[in-house]
Amino acid sequence: MMRQVLLFSLFLLATCLQVSGQEYSIIDKRAIKYFEEGEVFLSRKQFPEAREKFQEAYQRSKDFYEAYIRHAQTLLSSGRPEEALEVVKLGQNRLLIKDSDFYRGQLGWIEGQILLEMGRFEGALQVIKDSHAFFTREFLESDQYQQKKQQLEIIEEGIQNPLKLRKEKLPSPLNRFQLQYFPVLTADGRRIFFTKRDGTSVRDHEDIYYSNFENGQWTVPEPISVAINTRYNEGTCTISADGNLLIFTSCDTPDSFGSCDLYLTERINGSWQKPRNMGRSVNSRFWDSQPSLSADGSTLFFASNRPEGEGGNDIWYSRRSEEGQWAAAANLGKEVNTPGDEVSPFVFFNNTVLFFASDGHVGFGGKDIYMSKLGREGFGSPENLGYPINDQKDQLALFIAAQKDYAYYTENSFHQGRVDSSFLYRFDFPESIDLGEKLIVTEGKVVNEQTGEPVEAMLSLVNLDNDSTLYRFRAEGEEGTFTMIYPDSAFSGLYVEKQGFMPKIYNVERDSLKNKKNLKVFLEPIASGSHFVFENVFFDFDDTDLKPASVSSLNRLVKFLKAHPSLAITIAGHTDNVGSESYNRTLSTKRAETVKEFLLASGIVESRLGTIGKGASEPIRPNDTEENRALNRRIEVIIQ
Repeated sequence: MMRQVLLFSLFLLATCLQVSGQEYSIIDKRAIKYFEEGEVFLSRKQFPEAREKFQEAYQRSKDFYEAYIRHAQTLLSSGRPEEALEVVKLGQNRLLIKDSDFYRGQLGWIEGQILLEMGRFEGALQVIKDSHAFFTREFLESDQYQQKKQQLEIIEEGIQNPLKLRKEKLPSPLNRFQLQYFPVLTADGRRIFFTKRDGTSVRDHEDIYYSNFENGQWTVPEPISVAINTRYNEGTCTISADGNLLIFTSCDTPDSFGSCDLYLTERINGSWQKPRNMGRSVNSRFWDSQPSLSADGSTLFFASNRPEGEGGNDIWYSRRSEEGQWAAAANLGKEVNTPGDEVSPFVFFNNTVLFFASDGHVGFGGKDIYMSKLGREGFGSPENLGYPINDQKDQLALFIAAQKDYAYYTENSFHQGRVDSSFLYRFDFPESIDLGEKLIVTEGKVVNEQTGEPVEAMLSLVNLDNDSTLYRFRAEGEEGTFTMIYPDSAFSGLYVEKQGFMPKIYNVERDSLKNKKNLKVFLEPIASGSHFVFENVFFDFDDTDLKPASVSSLNRLVKFLKAHPSLAITIAGHTDNVGSESYNRTLSTKRAETVKEFLLASGIVESRLGTIGKGASEPIRPNDTEENRALNRRIEVIIQ
């Protein structure tokens, strides 16, 4: 931000001198010599020496307006806006009543930029408004002014319609270090992770710390694990919904491909395992950092400065396959990324809303937080979150709790333009910002039905109306536990699958899985005689035609048979007890044949498929209600 102000101001002064038709506003050669010496120092980025020379120039000749302007610009770019404002006021006090409109406009414009940098938005808007009559036509028509005008309009709209929120610093024993930043919470909000740094020097050490919320307060922060924190720098992490999969940044490690790489580790039986580099498909020989993992663990977003992007730092992403492999990272595209910097991505728990920080989109100043929603063509045009979430400072590392109640972030304190300390804050997230449907949480464990041992299975939530898999989750680690977070949408099918086991199929609504705790999923090893109820295959009453919503489950059965090519199955049809025994057997046989015809059309050979109609002879519920009769009208798959 400071560099942008400086470059813009340099352009401004060049325009001023060209329009004024003279080299300087004074003729004092010694004062001009001081000024030109200051310009040389400035070109070398020797800011203290440059400031001294510009000050000597206007002290020598008090009407040397260019020197006031350049001194103020240099102070502003050095992170000293209060001193810059004093210099501008000195120059304004020296303006002549007549023939000073040109410099009056320039000093007024710089005063406005200083006030913007200080966060004094109302004062800045008023000063620029009062100075507008003194701006030259060439300046008003410049691209730089037009871009700044957009920023001023955003600021004016923001301060006139501010979001109502209450910011608060997280209480002790958190915020006990000089620097802590990039907060991340588990889905239940009971554990917070953050990066802790020993000091402000680039040589100071970074580690990952965590704290638990117990008995109404946070515990004393502790290092996450000696397996993760090393003598190298570890930080900026992301955690899976259940808290068992961690992806973090480590810099300058021996096995890294670039300056900073992304690493992955899992927590098994309460202990974090040795991290592993995520490999060349994700990492590059450049800076790769600030990861954010989708709630279902399928997509990883991160920031990188690799040159194949739109410029500066960009948001990139990688998808994880069913086999657990990460695809080659891809740029998120021009809707989100700009020639400026886009960093600190955070994908909300519904996987459809992405937050990130950017100084490439027009905002309030520095890096602002933006929101982009997933559509058919990818993530759409970003929206600025507004004031006072965004202000004149750099906004970074926003994390919104799954419950949508609080947003967590880092707030920095500065000294002479440099970060002096940073602390963890939160604010009550505004309801006016739409995050999509209400989130549902289902927690549980997948185990082997015969042995009781945990199973690392894949769980898929499917929209039965169009057979689209919307969310995928894993039962992770040796415990086989899972946490599914998903919006309360139209999908109805949950499929739990693992090679070598019979699949488990649920109907989310009918089986009351929403917000269920401790769901036990028993998977049966494949063996002759094993069978499962083929849920989500629908027939109308007294009909043999498949409903369209049945296609999703049928496709899953095709996939299961192709994954186990040596298996043969029997498709068993069942009915309720309405009608005669012979009629129900005929009806159930026809329904089984209908399923068989679908499998044949999908490439499964007939020798692997048998059918049987059992009518109402084997009910799984008493036929005393319509709901129970509907459960008895079913298809079962039996391994031959």
